Amino acid sequence: MEGARGKDAVTARDDILSNIRRSLGVTGLEAPRRASVEGRIAGAPSGVVPARGNVDGEARVALFVDEAERTQATVSRVTAAADAPGEIARYLRDNNLPATLRMGGDARLGAMDWSQTAITISTGASEGDDLNAVSHALAAIAETGTLALASGPDNPTTLNFLPDNHIVVLDAADIAGDMESVLSKLRGAYGKGAMPRALNFITGPSRSGDIEQTLLLGAHGPRRLHVVVVG
Repeated sequence: MEGARGKDAVTARDDILSNIRRSLGVTGLEAPRRASVEGRIAGAPSGVVPARGNVDGEARVALFVDEAERTQATVSRVTAAADAPGEIARYLRDNNLPATLRMGGDARLGAMDWSQTAITISTGASEGDDLNAVSHALAAIAETGTLALASGPDNPTTLNFLPDNHIVVLDAADIAGDMESVLSKLRGAYGKGAMPRALNFITGPSRSGDIEQTLLLGAHGPRRLHVVVVG
């Protein structure tokens, strides 16, 4: 019954809009009308954006690193993408973690030379039995030390939440000052009709203080979050 009522509501709305267009003598597809609507949307005023993230270059990267570490994430920096596998191998070794890693089909991760490490790579979404995973971030927010990861086969959302240890590769050039800038980047990168199913904002490892206000890492997801900033 709920589905039937919903279908009836859509039909009624279409009928109403069709009657309005007919009375105006338009179809809704006219180029000037569409251009006018798109112009109003593009020119809509922005909301209040804190000035805290309004820094550039190295200052923006430094702000991101400080905020990420403040939320119990760890951060390392490498000069080039080719250095990321070695840095990830070091992180696993220094934390006494197995040399295994699951990743999606991201072309940037796939182009890295993992053969120079002892890491065993597996690909695809996690089924919940992976200790370590690596993803590539779409962007990051310097203001809060937050990572933005778009869902899809390149970087499956399961890798963000199921493994105990999540490693994220982030290009320094993709660090934005604020969330609004990241959302603009998302729309520009994907466009209408091709947007990802989900955009996950991740700030530090999973944690909870629900039980006697004692902070517990890994409560609802990875207990460790390590970010490798490239560039």
